[in-house]
Amino acid sequence: MRARAIRIHETGGAEKLRWEEIEIAPPAPGEALVRHTAVGVNYIDVYHRTGLYPVPGPPAVLGVEAAGVVEAIGPGVTSVKTGERVAYAGGPLGAYAEQARVPAERLVRLPASISDEQAAAMMLKGLTAHYLLRRTYRVQRGDTILFHAAAGGVGLIACQWARHLGATVIGTVGSEVKVPLARANGCEHVIVYTRENFPERVRELTGGAGVPVVYDSVGQATFEGSLDCLAPLGLMVSFGNASGPVPPVNLALLAMKGSLFLTRPSLATYAARREDLVAAAEELFGVVASGAVRVTINHRYPLAEAAAAHRALEQRGTTGSIVLVP
Repeated sequence: MRARAIRIHETGGAEKLRWEEIEIAPPAPGEALVRHTAVGVNYIDVYHRTGLYPVPGPPAVLGVEAAGVVEAIGPGVTSVKTGERVAYAGGPLGAYAEQARVPAERLVRLPASISDEQAAAMMLKGLTAHYLLRRTYRVQRGDTILFHAAAGGVGLIACQWARHLGATVIGTVGSEVKVPLARANGCEHVIVYTRENFPERVRELTGGAGVPVVYDSVGQATFEGSLDCLAPLGLMVSFGNASGPVPPVNLALLAMKGSLFLTRPSLATYAARREDLVAAAEELFGVVASGAVRVTINHRYPLAEAAAAHRALEQRGTTGSIVLVP
């Protein structure tokens, strides 16, 4: 069976993305063949393309998130059936394709209340928001939290969700144009971190106390400042590095700044067990179906034009989610 896909044959810039035919074998035991109807774009795709996060191969089909319909199942599969609408996020690689073989245990059924595009736009980002807010640090009513990149894909979902949980959200954005979007999606206070001293502003907004948790996917540009925003015994959650990798950390710094905690979590760990994956997805679908969290899809591209999507993402010219349409 043949299908078209976006592959890389070597790491590098967006020009390395090739639209070409690939061969897809029938699903093996434990696998399902999914015909994609919508594919999500995430910054981790850029990391895979550039080689920051090594991938098997190349050649390699990129993408870790998609929604679609089960076309066939391999021997022993009981978790999904042919014809069911499903979605997945977090890997294995292969979502930038018209069809893909996926471990059936990583697929979640989609309720009628969630569209295919919504699912592709929110699975990775929404499940990330879930583990950040519900497990890494369990946000409680009355908390004040700091969330970097509040107008990004994860940020828009997480900030709405945190507000729904009763938290006061301080969000940062990279430019003035993103301030209204962050305010409209859960942030009570918005800081343009590229022109403001964000640790000083956070201290002002919290009466000098700082916040119990900082969620930081920006990385190098914000890491040390984020530590300065934390209250004693606060938790620094570093879950991405859009501005570059965080340099080696002197652990004594955590003691000097208030016996701080530091974690580098990943969805792969938090959703490693199927029961955790399904529970998280159901909670995510619930808050979206209720209207408490809106999924914003501001950018759509044909799958064949994935390179254009990558360029826009790297130039920080996007807000909300990006969806590729096969």
